[in-house]
Amino acid sequence: MFLGQYRHTLDDKGRLTIPAAFREALAEGAFISQGFDRNLMVMTSAYFQQVYARIQAMSITDPAARLLRRLILSSAYQVEVDKAGRILVPQNLRQFLGLDGEAMVIGQGEYFEIFTPEAWDAQMQTLQDVEANTARFQALDLGT
Repeated sequence: MFLGQYRHTLDDKGRLTIPAAFREALAEGAFISQGFDRNLMVMTSAYFQQVYARIQAMSITDPAARLLRRLILSSAYQVEVDKAGRILVPQNLRQFLGLDGEAMVIGQGEYFEIFTPEAWDAQMQTLQDVEANTARFQALDLGT
C-alpha cells in the first residue's frame, strides 16, 4: 500500500527516486500516466490492468468514456525501478506537469501520485480548509 508524502528529486535525465517504502510494491513493474489534478499517477502493473479492464468495458460510443480512455491510455508508459530506486518519467509527462528538479510523491493506497511542490502546496491548502471539508465530505460515508 502506498501511504505518506515524500519530497524527492529528478535528475537531469528525468529519473525520479521512488521512496524506499514503495519500491517493493513496484518490483513487478509499473505504469505511469497523466492524473486528474495536474499530476501524474503511478500504478502497479496489477492495478493498471484492473483500471484498463474497467476502461475497456466502457462503451466507445460514450463521449466521456472516450475522453477517459484518451486521458489515461494515451499518456501511459510502462516503467521499471532501476537498481538505484528510480523510475524514468517520460519527457512529455514532465513537460505536462512542469516537473523539473523536485517532485512530491504522494501515496494514495493502490497507487501514488506525483506533483510539483507548488501544486502539492496548493492541494494541501485546499485539504486544510476545515469548513470546506465538512461540506465536501459530509455525503461520503466513512463509517465502519
